[in-house]
Amino acid sequence: MKQETFELLEFNKILYMLSEYALSERSKIKIKALKPFMDESEVIREMQETTQGKKIIESIGNPHMGSTTQIEKVIALLGKDIMLLPEQFNEVKQFITTCRRMKQYLKRAESTAQEIAFYGNSIHELGVLEEEIENAIRGGIVQDRASSALANTRKKIDRLGEEIKSKIESLLRGNSGYFSESFVVTRNGRYTLPVKKEYKGQVNGTVIDTSKSGGTYFIEPSVISKKQEALSTLHIEEDNEVRRILYTLTALVEEYLPLIKVNIEAMETLDFIFAKAKLSLSMKGVPPQITTDRVIKIKGGKHPLIPEGEAVPLDFYLGDSIKEKGFVRGIVITGPNTGGKTVTLKTVGLFSLMAQSGLHIPAEEASVCMNNDIHCDIGDGQSIAENLSTFSSHMKNIIHILNTADDQSLVLLDELGSGTDPAEGMGLAIAILEEIAKKKCLLVATTHYPEIKEFAKNTQGFINARMAFDRKNLLPLYQLEIGEEGESCALYIAKRLGLEQKIIERAYAVAYRKEDVVEKKSHYDLNNLKKSSEAQLSNAQKSHSIITQPIKKQTKTKKLDPTKNIHFNIGDSVTVYPQKEVGIVYKEANEKGEIGIQIKKEKKLVNHKFVKLLISASELYPPNYDFSIIFDSADNRKARKSMTKKHDPNVTIVLEENKKGIE
Repeated sequence: MKQETFELLEFNKILYMLSEYALSERSKIKIKALKPFMDESEVIREMQETTQGKKIIESIGNPHMGSTTQIEKVIALLGKDIMLLPEQFNEVKQFITTCRRMKQYLKRAESTAQEIAFYGNSIHELGVLEEEIENAIRGGIVQDRASSALANTRKKIDRLGEEIKSKIESLLRGNSGYFSESFVVTRNGRYTLPVKKEYKGQVNGTVIDTSKSGGTYFIEPSVISKKQEALSTLHIEEDNEVRRILYTLTALVEEYLPLIKVNIEAMETLDFIFAKAKLSLSMKGVPPQITTDRVIKIKGGKHPLIPEGEAVPLDFYLGDSIKEKGFVRGIVITGPNTGGKTVTLKTVGLFSLMAQSGLHIPAEEASVCMNNDIHCDIGDGQSIAENLSTFSSHMKNIIHILNTADDQSLVLLDELGSGTDPAEGMGLAIAILEEIAKKKCLLVATTHYPEIKEFAKNTQGFINARMAFDRKNLLPLYQLEIGEEGESCALYIAKRLGLEQKIIERAYAVAYRKEDVVEKKSHYDLNNLKKSSEAQLSNAQKSHSIITQPIKKQTKTKKLDPTKNIHFNIGDSVTVYPQKEVGIVYKEANEKGEIGIQIKKEKKLVNHKFVKLLISASELYPPNYDFSIIFDSADNRKARKSMTKKHDPNVTIVLEENKKGIE
């Protein structure tokens, strides 16, 4: 599967959430690289481990986990003739302790009859190694009890040190005027007297150091020099014995290295399993049934990235046999913008990725089939690097889907056919759906084209669905209704807000290309609004439209002026697509529907279909504004002003030739 699919369906965000529950670095790396498994047995095994981990936590609480990052750094030093330091032995001891606690935890978990509880049998306790480290090192220091030789040497050091300190303190008390401090000072491991600079010649001994200011000399008296040398020798003996002990312990750890590695692997496996279990608990997940049958069923599913209080449960099925439709492989979803179509599409795709990766999904129950690939065309997908328009990018993606999808694929298409001329976009959308239908893959598509609803209605293996809309409050309900055809709510909303009925009727006729609508009834009558809010909301969720008021018969079919419905005035600020350039209208639409637009001082003729009003001229300029200031050169304006006074054969007005823009 393509990395782009993971990003479009936000699977990477789920993996980040999962990684937050893992402790070891290796587990986090494993999670980051997690992808859907292609083997059904592997998916089932991974799913079972997630389920068992969750049941154990629910039964006896969270496990005593610990990171393996530090122990891995320590064992990386072994076998290289490197002596481990006391703090590194503490890491080894701490890891052994964590393993012992995990083994005890899993022993208690055996009562839950979960298979992973017996993973504890593969964890080695390493009690002998733990005891040796405990006896030798505590608090990052090698203890006296580590060896009798070390204990004896340290006793000698303490005794001789006291003798030296007693002698030097007597000198300090006897000649207090010579010294800047009233206590013995240790410098470079040697006992010294803090002698004032002016008295340094009065004290017989060796200068060991001086203060930063130079006012104090730290002098080791001659009377303690021999004892000081003996003390230095004892410190060397102590250091040698400590190093011998650390090397011995290092060798012991190396002996246990194979068992330590087994424990690391076991702990990282358990870390990964319990991370999945904790994620499931956090999102109230359930294990979906994994099947090779081409079926996806979701009951009460909630998108895991939408806050708990905002997510609307999704009921979805695809792949069932439905009367008169046969085996349904494709669903076409319609509904208002921001009504939840794209969220529904992403939820189905994300749940499929999560399930096939061995993760639970946030739903009441679910059944998800194995897919060899999930193909997506969601969002504008614009590629700046390749200088592709939105539509071109969509087509490039869909061509790839048509070339690679098969009967084991899941295809998700958002707003199919958008981004181009509506008539051509609709035609392309239906042609693409027909081709995808031949591949017998599972398909979920969203659209706003009414013709595609008709295609789904009349095509074997396809079914319509819609996003419910609350007509009373004019709000989307974000609920998917499979088997129901969606409808545009624009005319209904306009009627609710007070637009005249005759305008609604005309809009309906133009929108659906029907000049004679004798048999039609209005979808947009408000009589039903007198009913109770509960009954009205139920009606909005169950019916296609409210049909109560007949539309008046239009007795004559008039020939329409092609420019009649093109409403752009000189001076309007507009956006020209697909380049999204901003310009100003300098000439109203001609008989071809072309509008004169000035863009960056360049005048173009652009088909009205590619022009969108940004700000009307009435909002930008005062009444009777002279637009020649914008569209004419200074010479032309001067010439026009002269011509209004009298005819002057020497005056010439230069007209710019119109350039063809987008047709």
